[in-house]
Amino acid sequence: MQKNYTEYWDFHWKKKNNLTRTIKIMAKTSVKARAEKTPKFSTRKVNRCWKCGRKRGYMRYFGICRICFRELASKGELPGVKKSSW
Repeated sequence: MQKNYTEYWDFHWKKKNNLTRTIKIMAKTSVKARAEKTPKFSTRKVNRCWKCGRKRGYMRYFGICRICFRELASKGELPGVKKSSW
């Protein structure tokens, strides 16, 4: 049995919107706990985002990753930062 096009489109549109709003890249709790331990050598220290625990795309000045930075900047929760437009 085939679905008509509008049912198919509605289903995928709802699915896409729900996924983009609910899924966030989060580090596992075991990885966060391991990162908090003092490393054997100081060069092994890994900077992680305080909000989600992500290690890639980290901004030292703010202490958060690029994804969280963009969210907070869009909401206006970072003082002195505003979304640029040109």
